Amino acid sequence: MTCFRPLVQHGAACPDGAHPLAGGPLWFTHVEALGRNTPPRIMAADEVAPAQLQRLSAPRAPVAGLDMRQAQIMGILNVTPDSFSDGGRHNAPDLAVKAALDMVGSGAAVIDIGGESTRPGADPVPEQEEIDRTAPVIAALRRASDVPVSIDTRKTNVARAALKAGAGLVNDVSGFTFDTTLAGLCADKGVPVCVMHSKGDPATMQKAPHYDNVLLDVYDLLEARIAELERAGIARARIVADPGIGFGKTQAHNLTLLRNISLFHGLGCAILLGASRKRFIGTLGNAPRADARAPGSIAVGLAALAQGVQILRVHDVNETAQAIRLWQAVTGCDGLRQGKAGKR
Repeated sequence: MTCFRPLVQHGAACPDGAHPLAGGPLWFTHVEALGRNTPPRIMAADEVAPAQLQRLSAPRAPVAGLDMRQAQIMGILNVTPDSFSDGGRHNAPDLAVKAALDMVGSGAAVIDIGGESTRPGADPVPEQEEIDRTAPVIAALRRASDVPVSIDTRKTNVARAALKAGAGLVNDVSGFTFDTTLAGLCADKGVPVCVMHSKGDPATMQKAPHYDNVLLDVYDLLEARIAELERAGIARARIVADPGIGFGKTQAHNLTLLRNISLFHGLGCAILLGASRKRFIGTLGNAPRADARAPGSIAVGLAALAQGVQILRVHDVNETAQAIRLWQAVTGCDGLRQGKAGKR
C-alpha cells in the first residue's frame, strides 16, 4: 500500500488548484508517495486517487466542540504522585481544579486528566485508585467551568466514572488494546476518542524498541486501530490520532515521526501531538530537568503546527499559547483563512 505525505505550505501565495490540508489554512500542491518496497517519490497532488486525496483535504469535524480548523491546546493535568514531569503537584482535588482553571485562563481549550503515570517503567495503578484520583477532580472542575475534559485512561471502569463525572473525551495511550471493552463504552456514550500508538506497555516500552519502518509501521497500526474503532461503532469523524511520541520509540524514531507527521492526515482524522517535556527534548535541548523543557517543547509543537497538527497536548500552556499567537501572526495561519486552497 502507498501512503501519501502532503508537502505542506502556508501563506498568501497559494496557487489556484492547491488543496486545503484537512480543511484548514494550510495547503499543498504535491505529496510524497511512500511505500515499503518502492523508493519515495514526489508527485502532484492531483495524481492521488480521489478517495485518498479526500482524506488529506476534507475538513475535520469538531472534537468535543473544538474547531479543528485552528490550533487547539490540550492542557495536561496529572493527578498522580509519580508522573515524570509534575507528579504530586496536583494530587488533591482543590489543587488540581486550580491548576486546570489556570490553564484554561492561559489558553487551554481542553483539559486532559490522568490518574495513572505512563512514564517509561511505570507500574499499573489499581482501577479503584485511578477512579478515586480522577472522578472527583472532573466533577469539581465541571462545577467550576464548562471547559471540555478528557480522561486519560486505558480502563473501561475509569472512563465510565469519568464520563459520569462530566468528561467528554476518552484518551487511551494503549490505542484501545489494554481493555477491549473500552471502545464499546465510548461508542455507547457517543463520545470522541483519541487513539495513540504505543509499542509495549509503560513498564517495558523503552527496552530496545524496533521497527521495520517506523513511519509506515505507526501509520499502519493506527489505521488498523481506527478501523477497529469504526467496527465498534465510533465514527472516524469522532476519532483523533496520536503517533505516540516517546511510547516505545528511540530518539531517532521520534524525530522521524515529527519530520513526517503530515503523513498522518491520510488517516482522515484530526491529529494530536503529545511531545511536551519528553526525554528526547531534554537530551537534544540540554535540559535534564523535565520542567525546564518548555522552549524545546514549544519548538517541536510549532514545527508540528506547520504540518497541520490540530491539537498540542502540553504542560506549559501559557508559554505555548503565546508562541502559537506569534506563529499565527507571522504565518497568517489563524485557522480560518482558506485563501485559494481548494479551487480547481
